[in-house]
Amino acid sequence: MKLIDKKNMSVTIGVAFVWFTTQFGGGFASGAQLFQYFIAFGIWTLITPIIAQCLSAVYQWYALRFAHRNKTYDYRSFNNRFYGKFAPVFSNLYEVVYFVLLCIAPSVAFATGGATMAALTGIPYIICTLIIGVFIFFVAIYGTDIVRKAAATLSVLIVVGLLIVYIPNIIAQWGSITETIKVMADNPAPAGPALWKSFLYFSFQLASIGLFVQHAKPFTSDDDAKKSMIYGLIVNIGIISLCTVGMLAIATNPELGNVSVPILLLVKNGVGSTFMLPIISLLIVLGAVSTAVNMIAGVVNRVTSQFSKEEAVSADSNKPSKLGVITTFVFVVMAFGIAQFGLIPLVAKGYGYLGYITIAVVVIPFTIHMVMSLLGLLNKSEVLEDKTEKIAR
Repeated sequence: MKLIDKKNMSVTIGVAFVWFTTQFGGGFASGAQLFQYFIAFGIWTLITPIIAQCLSAVYQWYALRFAHRNKTYDYRSFNNRFYGKFAPVFSNLYEVVYFVLLCIAPSVAFATGGATMAALTGIPYIICTLIIGVFIFFVAIYGTDIVRKAAATLSVLIVVGLLIVYIPNIIAQWGSITETIKVMADNPAPAGPALWKSFLYFSFQLASIGLFVQHAKPFTSDDDAKKSMIYGLIVNIGIISLCTVGMLAIATNPELGNVSVPILLLVKNGVGSTFMLPIISLLIVLGAVSTAVNMIAGVVNRVTSQFSKEEAVSADSNKPSKLGVITTFVFVVMAFGIAQFGLIPLVAKGYGYLGYITIAVVVIPFTIHMVMSLLGLLNKSEVLEDKTEKIAR
């Protein structure tokens, strides 16, 4: 077996952190996802986030391995190859999944940033989302490259901010956490709904799997796909478990039902709130802006590259095209409008609907493909042998 050199190690760790930063953005940092999909279902919250991470690791590993073996590094060519004779249906259905993701993710980013700003400043939520919308519009037109370069840094800062918030508060409020766990254990909720919500969380996270396969390009063997997901699983389980346990400190707080950003309640009731509150609020807002800009920029590029030759000229002159400006405006307005439903409903309903669609288009076909591959029922043309791996042996 081929030994892992430093280059391979850096690639696999890099892909692991792509998964990490994709999941732990501003929306997750708010704490709303944790409550909607895990903590609300009692004692099962101690294991259901881990189950969701394990499922994600398996399906993403399979996609990365398939992309590496078949040299399909964009989601359209990947889907066309993966779905085989069903590609005319499922490749186009995945476009629908991607469009829904483009609608929901920026809207949740708007709602996260708006709710955080409203809680911090007292300014009405609609005004806060309007301010963020105007900011996102101009950044998406003129500063996309800067935001993309800063996205990884912002993600790291958010994670560091979460660690700074959670670790001291877990230590300081350990009594409340253990008491909450005891209450949950004494009155266990049904396992079925808890497991289903965990599965739904995993499903909507899988909506971006088509964009994830591009990161298999530097792989030199199947082992790189496996190792990247093992590294990612370790990190993701660690962070989501830490955050879940930390949030148990306020799980029974009567004020919880009146807040949209649970982590702010945790900080207010915890230690170091004077300096922690503005820091974590700023990081959440910046993370939300980064997410929204990247998602909107993605759809703008798709539209302009397909319908306008003007984009090529504008790219050379560093000026936004007319179609680019119009597309940006349309999607910013759409995200602003959807965000008015509020952060909690968007996280609960919006991501939930995305999860249902992804189950039909991604989860079920992937499951069938994996089972058939395991049983050796796929045609050779559907699963190519990893020639690099063969040479290495």
